[in-house]
Amino acid sequence: MHFSSILPAALAVLLTSTACSEVKSSENSTGEQTGKSQEENKESLEDRLTDAAVPGLRQVGLLEGVSESSGLAPGPQPGSYFTFGDNGNKAILYQINDSGGVMNKVKVEAKNHDWESLTRDPQGNYFIGDCGNNGSNRRNLRLLRLNPATPQQVGEINFTYADQDEFPPKKKQRNFDCEATLWHEGQVWLFTKDQQEKSSNVYTVSDQPGTHTAKRVGSIAIPGQVTDAALSPGGRRLVLLGREELFVLEGGSWAEMLKATPRQIDLKGAGQTEGVAFKDENTLVISTEQGNLYEFTLP
Repeated sequence: MHFSSILPAALAVLLTSTACSEVKSSENSTGEQTGKSQEENKESLEDRLTDAAVPGLRQVGLLEGVSESSGLAPGPQPGSYFTFGDNGNKAILYQINDSGGVMNKVKVEAKNHDWESLTRDPQGNYFIGDCGNNGSNRRNLRLLRLNPATPQQVGEINFTYADQDEFPPKKKQRNFDCEATLWHEGQVWLFTKDQQEKSSNVYTVSDQPGTHTAKRVGSIAIPGQVTDAALSPGGRRLVLLGREELFVLEGGSWAEMLKATPRQIDLKGAGQTEGVAFKDENTLVISTEQGNLYEFTLP
């Protein structure tokens, strides 16, 4: 985690003075280490300072063995989640517990072009968003549909955007990168990551294998880059994750949420936040590419 650019001067002083005192206290009179290492002390202090800087955010673990976590969805057992590494990593779903420990590895019989998002339906089908598209020039966008119990059976939902006819379009029009997907009411909803940080376009595509057209249904004014999405268990709160920030939309129905003004929440210091899922109605689980796992209580 990086703190020098985001902590107030007072916290920076606290970091220096407390780290020094902790190192001294961990040595005996001969100068030998008697407790935690200096690095462990430093990380512990940084975690506490992150908690102080972002009320409601606390680190609960590390994603050991998961490189560049880029997607998060609830697992089949309570307190478990699925995640994976993005572009360039192995085609594996990692089932983790609520402190980041790997419980199971599921090898997926498909290539990881640029996996960026993960969502599931009530029947236990998972949809991997192989639709990372930073240059807005990909012609092989797809969702991979599978049940982790039978990972060799992978259905491909290939799609194109209905309103894209240039590959790539002009730079200011490159809003066809999708890192956030969400299954809802028989469709997969796509939320784009605008390189201009002005809006997230919303599309829908069928949840059935085949070749489909993603239809644009609207746009949400988001002053950031959306990296994941999650819907609360009660279905009244939609969260769009950004880079070290959250956008919360609330409403009495799905349609109302999509029209709501996003409430922006700062997560500065958390790292490159890429995965989000609801633990309960008011608590989020957030993963980062650096391997940190957080819980965040929504205010």
